Amino acid sequence: MTQNERRLFLLDYLINESTQYKDLYIPKKEREQKQLLRALLNVRPAKMSSDTFLEIQDEYLQHEIQHKGITDCKDLPFVREKISIWQGDITTLRCGAIVNAANSAMLGCFVPCHGCIDNAIHTYAGIQLRMECHDIMRKQGSAEPTGHAKITRAYNLPCEYILHTVGPVITGKLTEMDCDLLASCYWSCLQLAEEHNVRSVAFCCISTGEFHFPNEKAAEIAIETVTKYLKKSKIERVIFNVFKDSDKAIYERLLG
Repeated sequence: MTQNERRLFLLDYLINESTQYKDLYIPKKEREQKQLLRALLNVRPAKMSSDTFLEIQDEYLQHEIQHKGITDCKDLPFVREKISIWQGDITTLRCGAIVNAANSAMLGCFVPCHGCIDNAIHTYAGIQLRMECHDIMRKQGSAEPTGHAKITRAYNLPCEYILHTVGPVITGKLTEMDCDLLASCYWSCLQLAEEHNVRSVAFCCISTGEFHFPNEKAAEIAIETVTKYLKKSKIERVIFNVFKDSDKAIYERLLG
């Protein structure tokens, strides 16, 4: 199958999967088809699908990620011992584990085509990721506490694992507890990575953006926590993944 044929198959499957989409039509333009496919994947609940769907979905997503271009963390320069900075799409980074800024439900972002990292990671990992997260949370029986982390497979992403952590949401004045909870996110992810023999971890800017943690303070906490942990760790590399130019400037300045 060509990539266009795969996309049309996936769209047709998802539309016919639910009666609520009976009046939904598939647009002719490729860009609009991609947006619709992403939206349908975003809102789809955690449930089984056919083996054929999974096979074609995996082929489609892996092709899309390859087309975007994969970066190997081993090619990134160190800016400090064991620490690198990389500006780019975290879903295209080949490393031991990437960190997802999740919410307490831990099931991914259900907002169609939302710009958050949680949405991007679940989109390109595939529907298997939401199903695994659902199983983890069903067994846990409660929401994920802030500052904690879970680990899953990465499925179609080029990394080996995904570390999901819930950062503090800032609604008023930043408190000492907020700072402690953010530090706990970084520490928990590194501990979990080490327990699974992961040697390289890429952190997104946890709790900034949608969760409104001040970017400068968040970077200070991230660097301080990671630096302290790495002093007695077998982890060989931590990558601070940034998307915005402003965040890149902050990390470059703080790391000298």
